[in-house]
Amino acid sequence: MQTPDFTAARLFMVNGQVRPNKVTDPRLLEALRSLPRERFLPASAWPLAYADEDVPLGGGRVLLAPMLLARLVQAILDASEGSKALVIGAGPGYGAAVLAACGFSVTACETDAALLALARPALAALAPGATLVEAGPADPPKGPFDAILIEGGFEVLPPAIAARLMPRGGGTGGRLFGVRRDGVGTGQAVEGEMTSAGLALRPLFDASTACLPGLDVAPSFVF
Repeated sequence: MQTPDFTAARLFMVNGQVRPNKVTDPRLLEALRSLPRERFLPASAWPLAYADEDVPLGGGRVLLAPMLLARLVQAILDASEGSKALVIGAGPGYGAAVLAACGFSVTACETDAALLALARPALAALAPGATLVEAGPADPPKGPFDAILIEGGFEVLPPAIAARLMPRGGGTGGRLFGVRRDGVGTGQAVEGEMTSAGLALRPLFDASTACLPGLDVAPSFVF
């Protein structure tokens, strides 16, 4: 079967979805123009590869909508003073590939076998410098990292994630980025940094996406 040509859809994604939403970094725009997003998806999901929405991946997992991922990576590029990045919940690897194309040394971690099977060949072909590790948010790869991207929503954060941030020094330190959910389907993209009182989060913009497994609050019984 011949692979469809997604070039026009990719350019429309950049010019119609991403650039109008405060994404201006030339490294990021070039990465989005050049990386074939469909290569990180099963063929059945190719028609949604460039849609302005999360792409369902099964098991409650999604590939982040292009605009949401682009704005998170833009925030990383604006804030980071280093080049080591960790992606938690990397899924099929697209976010890790975008960061690698922007010049980061990327470690991507994932536990879902089906998503790892998508990520391995895609990253090997399109971001060979990225390291893919089978690991979850409770015990991510050892750092420290200048930037941590949680590629999905979270309601709680295991202490191990913040512990992987580069320590503060000279007024700077590692930063964490993701989508904090409020438990009722809405949320905000946030930036976090370690302080003397622990991890401090500040809102960046309104956003919502599915929670990553292990980062949601278990429902309680109501009598």
